[in-house]
Amino acid sequence: MARFGDALTTGADLVNAAERAVMAALEQMEGSAPTEAGGGADLLCFFVCGADPEEVTLAGKRVMALAGDAVTLGCSSTGVIGGGRGVEGQGAVSVWCASLPDVEITPFRLDTVIEGDHLAVVGMREPSSRDRAAILLSNPYEFPTQAFVRESTDALGGLPVVGGMADGLRGEESVRLFVDGDVAENGAIGVLVGGDGVLGTVVSQGCRPIGPSMTVTKAEGNLLVELAGTNAYEKLEELVEGLSEEDRELASQGLHIGIAMDEYADHHEQGDFLIRSLSGADPEIGALTIGDMVEVGQTVRFQVRDAGTADEDLARRLASFGTDRSVGAGLLFSCNGRGSALFPRSDHDVLAVRRILGVDAVAGLFAAGEIGPVSGVNHVHEFTACLLAFAR
Repeated sequence: MARFGDALTTGADLVNAAERAVMAALEQMEGSAPTEAGGGADLLCFFVCGADPEEVTLAGKRVMALAGDAVTLGCSSTGVIGGGRGVEGQGAVSVWCASLPDVEITPFRLDTVIEGDHLAVVGMREPSSRDRAAILLSNPYEFPTQAFVRESTDALGGLPVVGGMADGLRGEESVRLFVDGDVAENGAIGVLVGGDGVLGTVVSQGCRPIGPSMTVTKAEGNLLVELAGTNAYEKLEELVEGLSEEDRELASQGLHIGIAMDEYADHHEQGDFLIRSLSGADPEIGALTIGDMVEVGQTVRFQVRDAGTADEDLARRLASFGTDRSVGAGLLFSCNGRGSALFPRSDHDVLAVRRILGVDAVAGLFAAGEIGPVSGVNHVHEFTACLLAFAR
């Protein structure tokens, strides 16, 4: 019995595209009745890309109206994934639906309130013993996604969180979040999913280390000041000078830094690091600015990214995940810096998931930041593909 469906439709009329996507996705579910609202779906996720924020809102409302009793979750984006393809920068709607009779689905909406001298996040449901993951979509322009995700591992008892930061073709003003019939322009939304039907997550960071691993000997917040007792900027210059012409070209397009996840490992190779961007370098003070806090004593290693490395990393992680699991469907959150910006085609990631795991119903969005666990700790990522898999 087919329990999943997905579809992607394009067109200037987003409401019409939304209707066609919902019906096409529901038709794939055996025993569903696409002429009836919601068919047999228990969970329906959708993603909308459009130039006019109000049209995006209307399209989202139309999807939720057709979802019937299904729990709905969706957002705006600059690109959507579904139907075996990815579409970026144009009017499109993707819909993913699932019949999950043995899965508990609990929607939530998060907001922030001022408590003294800091912001507090309110609205998170307490996970039950059956919950296996939380799907999270956020407005990155005003919700403290990094801070919330950083604290979520402990606060939620180690529950994996997977999802992405929403966006829109007009930036901040065009972000829309949709959950269980409601529309929001700020905060964050999500669902807790529990039961044996939730298989787990795959996170592919897709970077390749260059140069040696080095110990941080001086740091201030997100400023990397010294590596192995030497000025960090000078260490970087020394590294770049010794690179091959190919790696030097990749480094010039964007250099990253990996923070070792296991300080006690004898060696730190590809896949052993949490990847963060190298966003600035100051030769006067000799410091490097990176996209996370770093502490003295941590091991770091510079990283580069290219299409070949990203392709190999995703394929390897998917193959390993699918070795002893029967995957039926997945929700895919891919960076808006992947797609056609990294690969020859926008549909690289979704086709890899479908081919390697042998599933058809895979949908999601190109996110402004992806959320997924690495070594049991939830993180916000860049240039990453994060997948939440469901059992066949």
